[in-house]
Amino acid sequence: MLKVRDIMTRDVFTLSPETNLRDAAGLLAEHHISGAPVVAGGKVVGVVSMTDLLDFQASTEPTPTERPDQVEWGAFADEAPEWEDENEPPATYFTELWADAGADVDERMSTIESPEWDLLGEHIVSEVMDRNLHRLSSDADVHQAASEMQRSGVHRVLVMDDDTLLGIVSTMDITRAVAENKLDVRRYVFDRRGGDEERRTQF
Repeated sequence: MLKVRDIMTRDVFTLSPETNLRDAAGLLAEHHISGAPVVAGGKVVGVVSMTDLLDFQASTEPTPTERPDQVEWGAFADEAPEWEDENEPPATYFTELWADAGADVDERMSTIESPEWDLLGEHIVSEVMDRNLHRLSSDADVHQAASEMQRSGVHRVLVMDDDTLLGIVSTMDITRAVAENKLDVRRYVFDRRGGDEERRTQF
């Protein structure tokens, strides 16, 4: 029977619980992975995935409660508006009031000083990670890993002996094993009538 140690990824990329979510997303993308264990003091304390990051962003109010650079309306009380003889102010009035009114989206997202444009940079991995570790020993067979993923609705399980992280098995590892016919199990059954040996392959 194929064991998880036979297909697991041994060189495991990990994240710190103190890593901000923007950096975490960038690191996961850089390593072409969708999730990683979170390690603190040599101990696995959770797992974070791209789904966790997206769920967090989707469930958080994107508009800040205050805008540090915004000028209070009262500050203009001593200034006579240039458009007082008109029904509506000219467009230039608003562009002067908010200097970033014409900024492109990518420019705004790259400006990290404002919480409005850098929500992920204001929070850390420990806030969104899954603390419930889905783990198996290195002696567990691959079918157990697949069953655990299906039962828990996760895409990876940690391979650990005691508290030592040995590797990680993902749905991609199992898919690769199936594609390479590594999960074939050969059994030999004897025909009671003639004693002839039959070979059957079970997937």
